[in-house]
Amino acid sequence: MLRATSGSASHPAGPGQDDPHRGDPLGSRSPSRSTGALHQTVPGARTDGQILLDGTDVLAPGTDRVELRRRVGMVFQRPNPFPTMSVYDNVAAGIRLGRHIRRRSTLDDAVERALRQAHLWHEVRDRLDAPGLSLSGGQQQRLCIARALAVDPDVILLDEPCSALDPISTQAIEDLLTQLRDRYTLVIVTHNLPQAARISDVTAFLTVASPNEPGRLIEVAPTPVLFAQPTHPATDQFLSGRIG
Repeated sequence: MLRATSGSASHPAGPGQDDPHRGDPLGSRSPSRSTGALHQTVPGARTDGQILLDGTDVLAPGTDRVELRRRVGMVFQRPNPFPTMSVYDNVAAGIRLGRHIRRRSTLDDAVERALRQAHLWHEVRDRLDAPGLSLSGGQQQRLCIARALAVDPDVILLDEPCSALDPISTQAIEDLLTQLRDRYTLVIVTHNLPQAARISDVTAFLTVASPNEPGRLIEVAPTPVLFAQPTHPATDQFLSGRIG
């Protein structure tokens, strides 16, 4: 079970940013990045509150980050296969690191299983030694999903996984996620309202009151309820297109 208590996440201004933006909230992606503790790769980033995975606070000092990232997979906005690795090695990388599997036959089985789960096996089974970057954009994103699936996670976080894809590739990813949600907990950040309505069971609306203010959770409800009968004026204004 994944559960978050009241909290926030922020980071200082990075290189090239002006001082007035110092302390900007991490934004809509902060729930996903914080759940995987990726915010800790940003110097000066901070969080408060708790994110509980099966009752354990993933933000607590002493958390095993390697084990956490085995249990919590991450798929980013733009496909990001490891550029120097083949299709095969992209999927096998996490297995070798997180599950310490080295035997080739075991790796072969795990890689094929993950690629089948990602609906990519039949498209790449004759190109496993090709660079991951040689695939199309939609195939690369499914390769990244296969990479996350290969380590048998409990939760998969997806940061606008279709925003850089064409409509046909988007449909393929959405169909895949619809099937995966029966087995995995999926947390998706998206600005695509029709997509949220199509593929989610529960929807949360987060927004900011003004620039440089932290993002806040405004409303959460089963998706059909939130889209048909939002209870907060800001949610209603956003869904109706009056703001945003």
